[in-house]
Amino acid sequence: MEKAFDLVVRGGTVVDGTGAPPIEADVGVKDGRIAAVGRIAGAGAEEIDARGKLVTPGFVDIHTHYDGQATWDQRMQPSSWHGVTTVVMGNCGVGFAPCRGEDHDRLIRLMEGVEDIPFPVLSQGLPWNWESYPEYLDSLARRAFDVDIGSQLPHAALRVFVMGERGANREPATEADIHAMAAIAKRAMEAGAIGFATSRTLNHRTSDGQPTPTLTAGEDELTGIAMGMAAAGRGVLQVVSDFQDPEAEWAMLRRLVETSGRPLSFSLLQSPKAPRSYQFLLERLRAANLDGLQMRAQVASRPVGILFGLELTLNPFSQHAVYREIAGRPLAERVAALRDPSFRARLLGEEIEAQRSFAGSQPRNWAGMFLMGEDPDYEPTADQTVAAMAERTGRDPAEIALDHMLSHDGRGMLYLPFLNYADGNLDPAYEMLTHPDCVPGLSDGGAHVGMICDGSFPTTNLVHWTRDRTRGPKLSIERMIKAQCRDTAETVGLFDRGVIQAGYRADLNVIDYGRLKLKAPEVAHDLPAGGRRLIQRAEGYTATILAGQVTYRDGTPTDALPGRLLRGGQAAPVRLAAE
Repeated sequence: MEKAFDLVVRGGTVVDGTGAPPIEADVGVKDGRIAAVGRIAGAGAEEIDARGKLVTPGFVDIHTHYDGQATWDQRMQPSSWHGVTTVVMGNCGVGFAPCRGEDHDRLIRLMEGVEDIPFPVLSQGLPWNWESYPEYLDSLARRAFDVDIGSQLPHAALRVFVMGERGANREPATEADIHAMAAIAKRAMEAGAIGFATSRTLNHRTSDGQPTPTLTAGEDELTGIAMGMAAAGRGVLQVVSDFQDPEAEWAMLRRLVETSGRPLSFSLLQSPKAPRSYQFLLERLRAANLDGLQMRAQVASRPVGILFGLELTLNPFSQHAVYREIAGRPLAERVAALRDPSFRARLLGEEIEAQRSFAGSQPRNWAGMFLMGEDPDYEPTADQTVAAMAERTGRDPAEIALDHMLSHDGRGMLYLPFLNYADGNLDPAYEMLTHPDCVPGLSDGGAHVGMICDGSFPTTNLVHWTRDRTRGPKLSIERMIKAQCRDTAETVGLFDRGVIQAGYRADLNVIDYGRLKLKAPEVAHDLPAGGRRLIQRAEGYTATILAGQVTYRDGTPTDALPGRLLRGGQAAPVRLAAE
């Protein structure tokens, strides 16, 4: 006899994504959609006992960089380890389409520099079976994944495609250039782009140090592209900016939305250089939304921080001539050398000149650096810094750092928060997370493979902000689930997911909330060309379900790969859209 449902999740505490209080209920799934919520008598072809566990919508991560990984891999890890069922990539204006053959290396160098994905990984991993952006989408559409994937048209690739060397050199776009970019943007939206993304920050450079091609793009260029999207009647705008002149930059972004009618989101973090500037932008953001404009800030729920270690891109001794004697050796040989008393004495005794560059100065910023432990602490106190430990014990901070890196056979890591932590706490993050026009984002899943490991943001959002925080106020579980499910989905035009109600996508998580925890970051060597990357796993996800199929059980992937390319924004279920 045919079962009433394909899947029934029984007896869980349902946090439905609307912000409503949790309720105890069953969730019935049929044909990839939620069919019923409540007390369900009918049986499922498969049933999951969720008693004592949370049942939430699948998480929607709208700021990732899986543009390359999605062309060679089916699993968008680390995101899919953390309850994420939908990702949006192409952020910050970097990506690989449109692209002519002669510009392949140029875009790879840009992604290498901006997102710390090594050139050999991309050059060997990318199939380059496209030139136009619609052809890139077609390539992805032929693949299956463990998440649904949305793609944005990247400004850097678009600019170089239209303008060639002039675009790469940041020359002003001509009227003909802008017309061509607008036409491509229109076709990209019609082909299924979620939106268009650009970067206006000096932090984004190619691997040879050149600023991103979009850094100084004029308002006329951005407006022309946005109007191309308006002509298609779809697509969202995504921007990252230094806001060096906050008043002028904000006014420009607001005009883009006013002129084009397209929704816009921008990255917002607390900078140590201007610790209160985020509040200026929050005020302007609120005013814009009260005026009826669709503008959102994507914010981070913990510090954006660099990890240092012997396996990683940088460590505190990277600039030392003594360390460079062994830098190219396998890890085990370097560990042996660093444990040798004579070599260790030479290394710790070496004087190096202070450098102003990040790579030269920050790896020895003992006053801002912490030891990354087995149970990561993303809101550490000042007395836990390497400098504070050295002062208490009378030891050299460099020696403390070296000893920690040598732990776990040379896999110990150091953590340096550099954004969202100017106050030494996460109160600014709380202020942003509770702002009505902010959504959680900025995980950069798939990027920064040798320095940053933030694809685990969705788990931090639950563990730290709804359960474990001790240094300030917390958030309710229903508020946080709504923020990283419904709110993120709607920010990018996905109205068919993020809520546990009849008709919505059956993207779900079953979570053992009391056991939920982040594991320590680690290094895996599983990229093309043997490339290494930082990964971070979690415990406590009993099941992750995508389109009604269980994709992960207790953190282990199943054979199910129901994820597909999303062709643009998605409408709400018909019944609910009509109400």
